[in-house]
Amino acid sequence: MMPSTHDWINNPLGVVEGMFAASQNNPNSGWEAKAVEYFKDRLKEKDAHTSVPSLNDVPLHYLKPNSLVKFRCLIQDMYDPEFFMGVYETVDPTTNAKVLRCGKYKDVTECGVDFNSRNTVTAERQTFYCVPIPGENPWVKDSYAGSSQTRVLPSTSYVPSRQKRSYEEDDDMDDMDTQPQKQRDPHTGPHCPAEQHGNGDCKRQETEAPSSQVASASHLDLNFPLPGEKGPSCLVKVYKDWDNFKLNDTLEVFGILSVSPALSALADEKDASSSLLDPTECMETAAEQRVHSPPASLVPRLHMLYAKPLPHNNPLLPSITLEDNSAFLSSTLSEMASVRAELLTYFTHVLLGDALAAEYLILHLISNVYSRRDVLPLGKFTLNLSGCPTVASYTERLYQILQQLVPSSYYLGMSLQNMNQMRLVPKKDYVANRLVSGALQLARNTSLFLDETKLEQGQLDTTGVRNVTALGNLISWQKVDYDFNYHQMEFPCNINVLIASEGRSLLPSDCQIHLQSQVAVPQMEEYMSSIHMHPQASSQLNKLRIYLSVARLLDYSISDELTKSVEDDFVDMRKDDPQSISAEDLHRMLVVARLLSLSLGQTSLSRDSWLRAKHIEELRRSRMEQHKCVNGNEP
Repeated sequence: MMPSTHDWINNPLGVVEGMFAASQNNPNSGWEAKAVEYFKDRLKEKDAHTSVPSLNDVPLHYLKPNSLVKFRCLIQDMYDPEFFMGVYETVDPTTNAKVLRCGKYKDVTECGVDFNSRNTVTAERQTFYCVPIPGENPWVKDSYAGSSQTRVLPSTSYVPSRQKRSYEEDDDMDDMDTQPQKQRDPHTGPHCPAEQHGNGDCKRQETEAPSSQVASASHLDLNFPLPGEKGPSCLVKVYKDWDNFKLNDTLEVFGILSVSPALSALADEKDASSSLLDPTECMETAAEQRVHSPPASLVPRLHMLYAKPLPHNNPLLPSITLEDNSAFLSSTLSEMASVRAELLTYFTHVLLGDALAAEYLILHLISNVYSRRDVLPLGKFTLNLSGCPTVASYTERLYQILQQLVPSSYYLGMSLQNMNQMRLVPKKDYVANRLVSGALQLARNTSLFLDETKLEQGQLDTTGVRNVTALGNLISWQKVDYDFNYHQMEFPCNINVLIASEGRSLLPSDCQIHLQSQVAVPQMEEYMSSIHMHPQASSQLNKLRIYLSVARLLDYSISDELTKSVEDDFVDMRKDDPQSISAEDLHRMLVVARLLSLSLGQTSLSRDSWLRAKHIEELRRSRMEQHKCVNGNEP
């Protein structure tokens, strides 16, 4: 590794402090902006970002404190701004020499701070509580981890581990989930048999979070939106432009890792004489302290130098935007029609021989809210796949197949117990001053699979009714109303909802298609097993994964000429029977036409795609009519 890379990744504070020292002779040097630009420029160099270790896939105690790390995450909560000493003065006790120091990008000062110095500058920073992207699928995690060029060894573990151990032993062990801490602690490493099998097992285990049941009883609930999630959570300290970030944004944060045991020691002992950089700490209640100052060994601090918004989390796509990578885009677009044909064949097989349902499943998976007109989200395409078999764990297997194709997803079995007990909507806890997450606090473009075949007879209680209402609002308006006790706050979202049901769903949807199985019930188990028996080759799967992500990111337009043609068609269709087609039907046809074009890699509507959209909609509607006639009681 080049020494320069070694320096800016291993000792970023050295770079910052060097620039700060050089700026002392020139107060208007703008050194802070230059420091950030320096790291941005380094990261832009070829493959440099792959040399930066990631909190997502490297266990915390393998990482060097105060080194540069990255974290792929969702902003789960935003805390109040805090003050810190941006500049402070230290006094050498032997020589009485005074030195000005920079307080940015760190939590703990050196010894010998002169708190009465007139040169002290108080500054402000914002804290975001960030969690790994909820529902991120294993293939995404593995692919990101595989592309990393960092090679970390336990030997980089920091020295003051004795001090770290001591404060953890003093803690009320029964009152917190200590499992992740023990696993992360360097002392327990050699004794843990699972850790002796090399890095792979170790990584998976080390970053484990408490399960939802244990976590809720613990005062160190890591507040992940989805139950059973794994990975580190992180307090990200933001120094500028924090108004540019919103709750639920997905980011890749590059910053300086801070895991000083003094942070946790102070939270436990409330040591007033500690040289911590945050003088407002004592203004918090005990409940807030527990949430806002958790042990750094469990919730590390990350001082942001630079954050890159993530429009998607598909590691197979280039890290720069599609518009900036014309070679990748043109080669992908040229293959889209053939990849679509392969995907259609695969989905037809998965959907028990139903090619029409396979068409609609592709359209659903590439749908995306591209704009909002007043409150109306444009581009959403919630699909209700009715007629799903209840044998052979069909819906669970269908979800597992989709999980292999989309970057982030969540399966929600709509059993009475889940509906009545789960927290879907995030709720503000005013005592601890934090937003308690819910299962609908998801990143954009997450695939939410609602399994209504699990709904049995029984009574929905107040929570159940509230949860079903929240799902309905999510589907209809692509928004979730967070619960702030005295009022609700609306948060727009962009979530692909697929509802699997036996009859028509009790939830709204943009489009319903009734599955026509070509497989007899007795053969269902064997048929579904055969799909799993021969999974498609990894390169083939990667093609499908790239296809679905790219189709969702493409721009789209309709020419004036085609708009006129569509209007004329609509008038013609209504001529014979005005009741046969409504404005809502036209809107759906236009959405289907848009998605059909994008699925073929076409960024504008052609006459052929419009006619094809009309055709498949006609087929779907006639199938729904037939189904109504056969099942008269079906709504």
